[in-house]
Amino acid sequence: MAGETTTIVIFGASGDLTSRKLLPALFNLWLKSRLPQDFHIVGMARSAFSDDQFRERMWDGVVASGGIESRSADWERFAARLRYCSGDLALPQDMDRLKGILEEAERGAESVNRLFFLSIAPSLYENAVESLGASGLASEDSGWRRVVIEKPFGSNLESAQALNRTVHAVFDESQVYRIDHYLGKETVQNMLVFRFANAIFEPVWNRNFVDSVQITVSEKVLLGDRAGYYDGSGVVRDMVQNHLLQILTVVAMEPPIAVDATSLRNKKVEVLQAIRRWTSEQASQSAIRGQYLGYRQEKGVPQDSTTAPYAATRLFIDNWRWQGVPFYLRSGKGMTDKVSEVMIQFSRPPHQLFQGSEHGDMKPNSLSLLLEPNEGVHLSFDVKVPDEGMAMAPMSMQFHYDSAFGSEVIPEAYQRLLQDALEGDAALFIRSDQITEAWRIVDPLIEAWEGRSDDSPLHEYEPGTQGPAAADELLAQDGRAWLTGHPGHSKGDSAT
Repeated sequence: MAGETTTIVIFGASGDLTSRKLLPALFNLWLKSRLPQDFHIVGMARSAFSDDQFRERMWDGVVASGGIESRSADWERFAARLRYCSGDLALPQDMDRLKGILEEAERGAESVNRLFFLSIAPSLYENAVESLGASGLASEDSGWRRVVIEKPFGSNLESAQALNRTVHAVFDESQVYRIDHYLGKETVQNMLVFRFANAIFEPVWNRNFVDSVQITVSEKVLLGDRAGYYDGSGVVRDMVQNHLLQILTVVAMEPPIAVDATSLRNKKVEVLQAIRRWTSEQASQSAIRGQYLGYRQEKGVPQDSTTAPYAATRLFIDNWRWQGVPFYLRSGKGMTDKVSEVMIQFSRPPHQLFQGSEHGDMKPNSLSLLLEPNEGVHLSFDVKVPDEGMAMAPMSMQFHYDSAFGSEVIPEAYQRLLQDALEGDAALFIRSDQITEAWRIVDPLIEAWEGRSDDSPLHEYEPGTQGPAAADELLAQDGRAWLTGHPGHSKGDSAT
């Protein structure tokens, strides 16, 4: 008789996320001996697969993920723990069949743990949670039960609160793991280490020395085949409300007393609560929206669509540390590069003793945290040009993960997040009050852009650029310009 077993149940297991991300992540964790000693993986979806067909489909995803094609013998041993249940999670009889498969796999164990991963359309989250409750699968009568819910969590504040009520009717908040894969990225976690393990930065990490902060998450790809979801969502729901605001909380949070879930998430919520709230009118004045040329010609997009695949916003955090420091956030599709980075623009010296030269104009110091690709850190500073009097030029001190640790060292974000969920560590997952505060910030902007009387312009831009010119003008109002420390762009270039 086994002492303890853990089953990972993936709803929507026939989808792309499962084959491209979840199963490769779980396989890698198993290769690293980071899964529970006795475990099972059960996928459920409406597609009609046998166990072997499901295993073959998942192996194709593992191979496509790269780097582990040679581990086919290991896969055979791993795949023996995979099962599949064809069915509709909204139908009681299908959930009963799933329950039977789980009980057969777990037979003989004294303690049974289950992790439910909702890799399904957001519209099905409530049905899935209610079905887990009605079927008794969520009952913690013989081990722990946890549920992982993908973003987006709601489409506005009202729907997010309604979904929270449904979830909390079945699961306690301590059992709920709202996942944003950006928080699982090594480079996002490194921001915590960078800030709180290096004493030289904390004294200048505030309004006295920081002029402004810029957070960019840009995508080179166009809409592709995502019109069904994306055109009803747009960049604010898809990127700003979750990814960008979550990165902002890591940049702006106060030092926690410990690196545990409660301490970290309390500090993140404090940041979101301190962000200055907009009215709908103020939102339109502090943000611009853009649509790349050709968006309305994408398959499945209405000819009169006003959905914005680009947004740039200006936020202020009204607290002691950041009062008066603008935080500029931008994200868009069809941009020059796939880039995620944080730029800390420091203030200029109070008195300028030296002049620039033909080597470059004098620029204030800046710190670039490169989240992807070419992950690393750049710190810019001015140096004296040899043999040219006191002429100065900007230079950069650089660190990159691939050169320091090897090109294959950074794991997929889902590896860390799945491991944490299995171990019960919620530090990198989003708490219900974080969700609520994030929606309270962006709801006025959504209302302004989607309201019937909205007259804020929808700025067009060419694919392959850095977005609409209006994004430059947003910063120019404050005497600033977009910056980037990412290779491939000139230091200090503004968006064009």
